[in-house]
Amino acid sequence: MTSQTPDVPGPDQIRRAPKVLLHDHLDGGLRPGTIVELALAQGYDALPETAPDKLGVWFREAADSGSLERYLETFAHTCAVMQTRDALVRVAAECAEDLAEDGVVYAEVRYAPEQHLTAGLSLEEVVEAVNEGFREGERRARANGHRIRVGALLTAMRHAARALEIAELANRYRDLGVVGFDIAGAEAGFPPTRHLDAFEYLKRENNHFTIHAGEAFGLPSIWQALQWCGADRLGHGVRIIDDIEVADDGSVTLGRLASYVRDKRIPLELCPTSNLQTGAAASYAEHPIGLLRKLHFRATVNTDNRLMSGTSMSQEFERLTETFGYTLDDMQWFTVNAMKSAFIPFDERLAMINDVVKPGYAELKSEWLFRQTAATSGSSFAAG
Repeated sequence: MTSQTPDVPGPDQIRRAPKVLLHDHLDGGLRPGTIVELALAQGYDALPETAPDKLGVWFREAADSGSLERYLETFAHTCAVMQTRDALVRVAAECAEDLAEDGVVYAEVRYAPEQHLTAGLSLEEVVEAVNEGFREGERRARANGHRIRVGALLTAMRHAARALEIAELANRYRDLGVVGFDIAGAEAGFPPTRHLDAFEYLKRENNHFTIHAGEAFGLPSIWQALQWCGADRLGHGVRIIDDIEVADDGSVTLGRLASYVRDKRIPLELCPTSNLQTGAAASYAEHPIGLLRKLHFRATVNTDNRLMSGTSMSQEFERLTETFGYTLDDMQWFTVNAMKSAFIPFDERLAMINDVVKPGYAELKSEWLFRQTAATSGSSFAAG
């Protein structure tokens, strides 16, 4: 894309830019203060810190281990306080509010219903509580001058044996706030092919699903997710870089799998900060997103777990603009990619792109144009 706005956007413009989020975990985005309050109300006394600020730091430091397995251990504390209907409604509402405040206009937020049953809730009660919370959060956002639409992705844990049950649950609630299905958890030793019955069921039902693949594990995980399971999107998919060779002269050769992913426009739910924490990339500058953007893969930018990574969509884009010099045009490219890849009907995706995303970026770009005009006019006047 040839940029018409060569300036790198500042933090305020990035925050105000309409953003689309496809990969965000509900239990990875709680406010530290909410965790403390819920733990106190529920008698949960295993928190490593009880001061919200210190607790937030603890989560980020614990997640900075470079190990996906250690990263996943932090969720024991967030899930522990998300076991009642009221807690789930509150967490979901605050999630929608926080995303809207950050300029996110559309989000698909995922969670595993099977991880919220210890206090006696049924799977259906979990889904209904989270949906209620998302709707409440959307209402609060509107009252605060923000607009957001949130869809839920129901996740099955890949080390468990409830994938088909969760897939059926996602299908029952597909017109009631749930937009698709996912599997998550440690990749090594738990290939997606263990859950073929769930994926075959979803395909027969013409339903959407994404699969965590190519994060901590390599190309075999991506290949299985696509060619055996039929995933619509790849959760992370960052290890597709292993099938791309860059020669000393800068020429690029794609392997068969990487070519397939690019040719088929399979969306990659890339999460730069999270990928650094789990060891999938060594630095922002070395993150594959830079090359994947240049090669026009269907790359999208995501947060993964806002609490554990101490991040937001705005912060992800700030780091990318600082590293790669991305402009508003680049941000719009990533955002349109994400909206094209959402699990809602085509006409609704198109309306979001044409009526929300593009006008939002056009307004921000006009600010640059008027700044340039004012500067030029001032110089001409002085010269005259």
